[in-house]
Amino acid sequence: MQTIDFNRLKLRNGDKVLDVGCGEGRHSIAAWLEARVDVTGIDLCEKDLQTARGRQQESVQFLQGAEDGRSIRFIQGNALELPFEDSTFDKIICSEVLEHIPDYHGVLAEIKRVLKPDGLLAVSVPRAWPEEICWRLSKAYHEVEGGHIRIFNATHLRHDIESLGWRRYSRHWAHALHVPYWWLKCWKWEQPSKLVDHYHKLLVWDLMEKPKVTRMTEKLLDPVMGKSVVMYFEWEPGRGKSSDTNKEVFYG
Repeated sequence: MQTIDFNRLKLRNGDKVLDVGCGEGRHSIAAWLEARVDVTGIDLCEKDLQTARGRQQESVQFLQGAEDGRSIRFIQGNALELPFEDSTFDKIICSEVLEHIPDYHGVLAEIKRVLKPDGLLAVSVPRAWPEEICWRLSKAYHEVEGGHIRIFNATHLRHDIESLGWRRYSRHWAHALHVPYWWLKCWKWEQPSKLVDHYHKLLVWDLMEKPKVTRMTEKLLDPVMGKSVVMYFEWEPGRGKSSDTNKEVFYG
């Protein structure tokens, strides 16, 4: 399930791409398949990285012999201490990560350090109002180990990022069809539910087949109830002012 739009990120052949908190590699592998780029995925969880490596090997068949000029690697590391030199990457992806990390400002500072001055950044987090309903329906949803520790106000997050010197140049929402699934799952948390099972099968079918009816439906619904808000930033000389770093909705 891809959240970041590579057209908006202006992914180009020759780019060095970093996927911060890559998890099982969905965006890393998608970028590697999309263009002749050098992709690095970094995550704390070695189990997820092993899954990512396996998925990358399974994806080689889709390149149809066009591997020249592209590479991909997955490494274990901490987003608060990225093991890279300053100004290393052309594009950085940070998708559905910041809501898990107490010191997300530290992560943004590290991203700023390793991104080239003319590089681009894509950030996505769960949208506030659908996420708040999930929290209200189930405490376990956000209290599990490694779960969400905050609900972001997207405007405040944008200001936090722009205070470091970036400017948002694009925004969209994604995954509206997943919102009812998570509401149902939170409502029936740890309880058997045929409704939840059937909805999950629908989402898998949509992911694999990409039928026009569901693609069009989600496109229409995303601005209203997209589960994720996705923002794209570029460096703006002269920008970078102090901001209130506590402007976020926080529970717990």
